Amino acid sequence: MAEQLTGLADDRALLGRTSTAERVSDILRSRIAEGYFPPGTRLSEDSIGGALGVSRNTLREAFRLLTHERLLVHELNRGVFVRVLTVEDVEDIYRTRRLVECAVVRGLGEPPYAEDGLAEAVAAGQRAVREGDWKALGTANIHFHRELVALAGSERTDELMRSVFAELRLAFHVVDDPKALHEPYLARNRQILGALQVGDRKEAEKLLAVYLDDSLERVVEVYRRRVGEDGKRPVRGDAGSLL
Repeated sequence: MAEQLTGLADDRALLGRTSTAERVSDILRSRIAEGYFPPGTRLSEDSIGGALGVSRNTLREAFRLLTHERLLVHELNRGVFVRVLTVEDVEDIYRTRRLVECAVVRGLGEPPYAEDGLAEAVAAGQRAVREGDWKALGTANIHFHRELVALAGSERTDELMRSVFAELRLAFHVVDDPKALHEPYLARNRQILGALQVGDRKEAEKLLAVYLDDSLERVVEVYRRRVGEDGKRPVRGDAGSLL
């Protein structure tokens, strides 16, 4: 579609003179996370390659990288599609989140903690609520948890969770009531932030564990209704190409 291609053409400047598959994959990962290409969308090599001004080989390598991250899937004789998660995928994502995020909080050591990024994410969530922008609230919530993970000071953990959070956004994009999904957790983010601000990491970990358990239950409930157990029920009607 013209709008999507125009947006990708605007991203061409991000590639610079030495465009690489990694840079292309960064752009596409961000676009997928934003819902620009919803789950079930077929990605056209010709259209996307033309919009970004990259070769077919570069684009295919970018697709391969994102397939490895479980954001895309290649279907024989049909092409490359944005992945539609299964309920089992969603449960595994939350299992990973609980293991990593709770461990980060548990291992923080002595206060004070560097919570500026967390506070900024909470403030962004509050602005989104005032503006009634529930997609932006979902983004702010994700940023809160990315900042939480960043407290570990580990590039490897950040990289791992970047992929996990990108997959999580795939699930969020099929939810039919984003306000109901995201709004209750803004207050919980504030509670976690408050516990860390007073140096109570045990309370923060307890709040976080309950948060993740409740969020999993809610997301799976909605996801099962919208997509089904195996993720094969079409999300957008026919999972056809947008491009």
